[in-house]
Amino acid sequence: MSNCINKIVVASHNAGKVREINALLKKQSIQTISLKNFNEPVETGLTFIENSILKSRNASIKTNFPAIADDSGLCVPILDNEPGIYSARWAGRKKDFNLAMNKIERKMRKVCDMKKKDRKAFFVCALSLYFPDHTYKVFEGKIHGHLQFPPKGANGFGYDPIFVPVGFSKTFGEMKHNFKEKISHRAKAFQKLMQYLKKI
Repeated sequence: MSNCINKIVVASHNAGKVREINALLKKQSIQTISLKNFNEPVETGLTFIENSILKSRNASIKTNFPAIADDSGLCVPILDNEPGIYSARWAGRKKDFNLAMNKIERKMRKVCDMKKKDRKAFFVCALSLYFPDHTYKVFEGKIHGHLQFPPKGANGFGYDPIFVPVGFSKTFGEMKHNFKEKISHRAKAFQKLMQYLKKI
């Protein structure tokens, strides 16, 4: 692990994301700093990468520490990769992901017969590390799978209860946290981040 970075701001107010990120960084002996006292910027980017950089840049400028931000979402090919960067917004102001999952199912039933080939989906994670000197790095992770209705499992967060990764029969929502953290899109992006930190 690099001696250059021992504290990183986690630029998110999403409790599920923060828990996952903290667990991954703790393994590398990196202390995390909460962003709870700062507002997150409006996500005006048109891609996961743009939104991730917006968030990490904002956090780094406000705290003068390196900051990491994750912008991630679910993409459903048969829905032209919706909800995509709008994954969180589909849950509404109350962050009701049951509402969002129902919306996906309704939209899918309008355009397909819900066979497994029609239910393909993938999660994307764009993880950015922004430094106080305004340099940054971006690391991407992706995991493919299919959607399962009705939702299953109370673990995880967001769309986890409807996503079954390739090679598995359980949804992310049914998997234990420590197992999901090894295979998820976020874990893949973090592996790239950790490889980078070891080099600097």
